[in-house]
Amino acid sequence: MIWMDILLLNIIVLVYILAVGYLGYRGWRETCNSSDYMVAGRKIHPYVMAMSYGATFISTSAIVGFGGTAGLFGMGLLWLTFLNIFVGIFIAFVVFGKRTRKMGYNLSAMTFPELLARRFDSRFIQYFSGLVIFLGMPMYASVVLIGAARFIETTLAINFDLALLFFSVIIAAYVVLGGLKGVMYTDALQATIMFVGMAFLLLMTYSHLGGIAAAHQALTDLAPLVPANLAAMGHLGWTAMPASGSAWWWTLISSLVLGVGIGVLAMPQLVVRFMTVKSGRELNRAVLIGGVFILMMTGVAFVVGALSNVYFVQHDSVIAIAAASGNSDSIIPVYINRAMPEWFVYVFMLTLLAAAMSTLSSQFHAQGTAVGRDVYETLVGVRGGRSILITRIGIIIAVVVAVILGYLLPPSIIAPGTAIFFGLCAAAFLPMYACALFWKRATRAGAIAGLVTGTFVSLFWLVFVHQKEAVPLGIAKMILGRDVLISAMPWPVVDPIVVALPLAFLVTVAVSLATQPPKAEHVEKCFEGIE
Repeated sequence: MIWMDILLLNIIVLVYILAVGYLGYRGWRETCNSSDYMVAGRKIHPYVMAMSYGATFISTSAIVGFGGTAGLFGMGLLWLTFLNIFVGIFIAFVVFGKRTRKMGYNLSAMTFPELLARRFDSRFIQYFSGLVIFLGMPMYASVVLIGAARFIETTLAINFDLALLFFSVIIAAYVVLGGLKGVMYTDALQATIMFVGMAFLLLMTYSHLGGIAAAHQALTDLAPLVPANLAAMGHLGWTAMPASGSAWWWTLISSLVLGVGIGVLAMPQLVVRFMTVKSGRELNRAVLIGGVFILMMTGVAFVVGALSNVYFVQHDSVIAIAAASGNSDSIIPVYINRAMPEWFVYVFMLTLLAAAMSTLSSQFHAQGTAVGRDVYETLVGVRGGRSILITRIGIIIAVVVAVILGYLLPPSIIAPGTAIFFGLCAAAFLPMYACALFWKRATRAGAIAGLVTGTFVSLFWLVFVHQKEAVPLGIAKMILGRDVLISAMPWPVVDPIVVALPLAFLVTVAVSLATQPPKAEHVEKCFEGIE
């Protein structure tokens, strides 16, 4: 029987890889110039765009990392699902997306940093933003890699290091060759697989636990089993929000919900997708598709993650984090391998492979274009030709760095690692991006000041104040002689985004008002056709 399972798995994986290979090849055949490679020729179908956006947004980080975090925190994480849909889809597509698409077309921009740079007529903005992306994104990419590799390790009993390496090579191949068209075509396929896999996971979880009402009541009844150390931090049970103002509450709200929920608006690999469709009507058509997809992906992951506690208590008399040996990143893989039939484990592995590949391909493409288009072309002053080669080299470097970090990063890093990058992007880019689209008075000096403020305040807070990063890094300890700069609660558990984002907005506005307005003719060119 085992050999039949192995044969089935091999057939499923082979068909999937062949389909991905074909779509990557199709992207390569249709890529004739820089526009095709970087913005997919600006003619992508709304279904492909919406599913590519969703698949890029949702990765193994959301399913494995945040699903596991829900196993630890409970249903409170569903607030992130709400923000993901309202901010990450509706606000992003309808409010930001339409203006981004039109302004990108007006200015012939092909990357997110290039859009900002041309809006404010600043080479510094382009190469500085490109460097932030290239240097900041590898950790996010590595945690997505870890999520997929952990599931492969658990399911197939393959060495983690080998799974990580093999997986990376496959993705690198079609991203380097196919550009953004290849990435988006494969994303659409992968998103469809992810949707089906998560739908089955939800149905089978409720079936195992006796139905919706019984499952949620059982989860509520587990509140007395909250470990003493978590209860001391504010954990009140898996169907209740943490105690208001507690360390647990600040971690949930500021780092996980706000950091990721708002940070999505300024994610470079997502913003560029608005520039791939030919009109605002395509973005309107994509809203419903994207919203339903995100609801299914994050909502199911968080619900199943929380409900895994019920399963483990019923079968092993321990809560989920104990069943996963203290590593929240292993909760979802362990639950699926324990609770689900063998055939579903194999099918779900395909779901996770699709989730990881779709996100990683976009991350590597964004890092490559950051090096080729935003840094190299901007500093050298030469457009086209060689920059695609530099972009491809940048993609390969990004893959190598992500793999190395995947070997080095500690357990339970997937959700925090994701939140760090989302928060950094929000603080660094969102004030400048919002002002670029909605405020004609915003100036080059204001944009630069906000960009630099958001970037360095975020980094400072991570290194010296936010204890989750400051303590392991040890830089504050080495320089100041103590773990964090500010030890009084709640500051050590307040995420950098809570401080850096408002400050960057204030600096952007204040400096813009204090400096000369931009030239009227340039502003009119930027906003041509934008209501």
